[in-house]
Amino acid sequence: MKKHNFYAGPSILSQYTIKNTAEAILDFAGTGLSLMEVSHRGKEFVAVNDEARQLVKDLLDVPSTHEVVFLGGGASMQFCMVPYNFLKKKASYLDTGTWASKAIKEAKIFGEVDVVASSKDKNYTYIPKKYTVAPDSDYFHITTNNTIYGTQLKEIPSVSVPLAADMSSDIFSRTVDVSKYDVIYAGAQKNLAPAGVTIAIVRLEALGKAGRPVPTMLNYLTHTEKESMFNTPPVVPIFAALQTLKWYKEMGGISVLQKKNEEKAAVLYDEIDRNRLFRGTVAPEDRSLMNVCFVMNDEYADLEAEFAAYAAAAGMIGIKGHRSVGGFRASLYNAMPLESVQALVETMKSFEKTK
Repeated sequence: MKKHNFYAGPSILSQYTIKNTAEAILDFAGTGLSLMEVSHRGKEFVAVNDEARQLVKDLLDVPSTHEVVFLGGGASMQFCMVPYNFLKKKASYLDTGTWASKAIKEAKIFGEVDVVASSKDKNYTYIPKKYTVAPDSDYFHITTNNTIYGTQLKEIPSVSVPLAADMSSDIFSRTVDVSKYDVIYAGAQKNLAPAGVTIAIVRLEALGKAGRPVPTMLNYLTHTEKESMFNTPPVVPIFAALQTLKWYKEMGGISVLQKKNEEKAAVLYDEIDRNRLFRGTVAPEDRSLMNVCFVMNDEYADLEAEFAAYAAAAGMIGIKGHRSVGGFRASLYNAMPLESVQALVETMKSFEKTK
């Protein structure tokens, strides 16, 4: 039976990425050595690192004012790195979920934090729309997609201060104007690579101006100046990231991926809205293209465990919702084929017919 991988992260990767990475683990670049055991300073891996960083720039149209670096520590490390490097006196944050609130907590260590709006009052089921960002803010931090709650910013806020963004769960899924941001960061384990590497895109002229000593490993300048090679990088995830980026380029780039993502999400949301057993959990205008959250309608709530077992028997893997939301969550990252989404929809339809 075919398995359909809807895990939220670590998540589905393209077969292109998996196959090429597996081969390199056995024999990397014809060296006769495994990718896991070669020097990161060797010319073969330096070429991988350089090509991967350049492909990020090409795919996202990164301007020359910015640099791309690969880091460790996950997006959670960025929660402190961003204020460490950019917060001088005050920063503004939009609270749209668990990860945004964790970023706010870390930023408060470094200076004043203005939480301009929050959707916590309704369990983060919508994106706040009406708020004011103080013009004297050093930056405005947003989380563009909320993996746990299934919401997504459809339009990037127009503000007079630099933007900082956690794009962990929707980077490479749609076009983005990088020039508006001082920093974009993302854990790799959704749309890029296995867990273990984090991508950051930083505006060079904004670095080194926080007015505080920054520990070496937490200083973006350390990594931009050494082209992600200051210390030993996570070679396997970076190699896998390169394969994913090559695949994206072969697919036609970000605009093509965005169109496919919109199509996949529409197929599933249409069924959720049609099917009498289910309902979506977030405001329709804020529904995520990446993480689709839904529950049983109230009158069918007692069927949740039965549907979960039914779906698992049909090969649907990883659709259990996060404990903060309950119900179900289907993650539709770039590598998720339309056929898998259609299979989930058919499973929902067939279950409905039994009730």
